[in-house]
Amino acid sequence: MEGLGRLAASRLARAGSGETDGRDWPQIVAGGRTLADALPDLLVEARQVAMTTSAGWHGRRRAGAGENFWQFRPFIAGEPVKRIDWRRSARDNHLYVREREWEAAHTVWLWADLSPSMLFRSHLSDTVKRDRALVLLLALADLLAETGERVGLPGLRRAVADRHAAERIAATLAHVSDPVSLPEGRDIRRFSDVVLIGDLLDPLDETLAWMQKVAGSGARGHLVMVLDPVEETFPFSGRTEFRDPETGFRLTSGKAETWRTAYRDRLEAHRAAIGEVARRAGWTFLVHHTDRPAAEAMLVLHSRLSGVLLNDTGGAGR
Repeated sequence: MEGLGRLAASRLARAGSGETDGRDWPQIVAGGRTLADALPDLLVEARQVAMTTSAGWHGRRRAGAGENFWQFRPFIAGEPVKRIDWRRSARDNHLYVREREWEAAHTVWLWADLSPSMLFRSHLSDTVKRDRALVLLLALADLLAETGERVGLPGLRRAVADRHAAERIAATLAHVSDPVSLPEGRDIRRFSDVVLIGDLLDPLDETLAWMQKVAGSGARGHLVMVLDPVEETFPFSGRTEFRDPETGFRLTSGKAETWRTAYRDRLEAHRAAIGEVARRAGWTFLVHHTDRPAAEAMLVLHSRLSGVLLNDTGGAGR
């Protein structure tokens, strides 16, 4: 059976012996070529997910400089008379001031892991991990663009406030020829937010080093771990062949069920280590399985990200 992803393959390789062959380049190249073809449909799906989440998407909800009306409040003696909204005040015997909602665009960097391990899909899911990651990324880009945030892809596309950010990002991703699981950090600055969506099954030291580097820059992180249900449950038994889609490494087990407990323990330890570093840095961490609706993960991510932006007291220009 085809691989479980990088973590599963490396873990199982330690549990037994196997032989290594070359990369399965035809399949990897073919998978890469399908990305551009898949993106239009994924963009449509992302729009649908964004529409289910858009009600209540974070606004600043505090008075300040901006264009959108927030509320009327009573006029306070000593304020400049020019602040009075005479049309509203004419309705009764009180003076009112029209307040606008505070607006300060944030920079949000988005990244989806498009590496070969993300092309995995088992019989327990209808969606490959890559497609689910892209739907979440594009839906989030669409929502953020609607509220005027600056959205970008670190190392690939600078962060700008653009109503068509999702389409622009999709066009950029369609031309990615050598996808990597973790983005470059040189564009990420203090006060910005980084959303990383992938299986997070790289060697643990690499993932933790990247997290610590980004946290050290002063940016805030939001991690979404996308897993196929097979990668969580390990339902295999009997003679089973596992293949790492990144390296082509193959490993055969005569009794796969005997590895189940060790596998699950290792996965849980891997996830716990990422979650602990995220917690200490004040980041958010979400696990999502591809047999669940994309909107389910989007609602949780939306809630966590909007809470962070709402509680941010910083000004514009970030």
